Amino acid sequence: MSDETKTLEEEIIAGQTAKILLDIKAVNFRPREPYLLASGWASPVYIDCRWVISFLQERREIIKLSAQLLRSSINMNHVDLLAGGETAGIPYSSWLSEELSKPMLYVRKKPKGFGRNSQIEGNVTENSEVLLIEDLATDGGSKLMFVDALRESGLVVKDIFVVFFYGAFPGAQESMERAGVNLHYLANWWDVLDQAEKGNYFSDSDLSNVRKFLKDPTRWSKENGGK
Repeated sequence: MSDETKTLEEEIIAGQTAKILLDIKAVNFRPREPYLLASGWASPVYIDCRWVISFLQERREIIKLSAQLLRSSINMNHVDLLAGGETAGIPYSSWLSEELSKPMLYVRKKPKGFGRNSQIEGNVTENSEVLLIEDLATDGGSKLMFVDALRESGLVVKDIFVVFFYGAFPGAQESMERAGVNLHYLANWWDVLDQAEKGNYFSDSDLSNVRKFLKDPTRWSKENGGK
């Protein structure tokens, strides 16, 4: 779902989500001290979707927006289970499991190494269709690791949902498309930047630097110590 193909409903949801994340201070702009993400990219922006768990009303709003988006973009009648990725995806999949009345699983980053040595926790029925739930995606690498684990357990995975997608680094959506999965998300950095400019959350200098990053993230990352 690129900005160019967003529906009016998706644009409204994106703006509402971005404002919530800004209001609870889950968003950080730090152009002069870039973050080095786990994926290896350097970034002047960082978002902590785990932060949401401490804000009861805001997280309820985000879950309702998530359910609204999913119902409009996926045939949820075909989805049998929700699967949360360890660890940040687990609370979101739990909340959405209740909101959407779907049972859930969770998937580990690797088998636990004892007992049943399972990587998937929960009642797995072969050929069930599973929606993978995570908090955010940068370049998509860890999401595909979870997809592979679910598929190896005999489950069908066609869609991934994240609250936030960086929407900056190249190749993320393409790699997911090659793996046969569709990415769905509430908001990306362009949405946050738009709301940040409207609400005067950050200085003009920081906003300008973030806009420069978003226009050419690969170059910005290399110039600031990333891959």
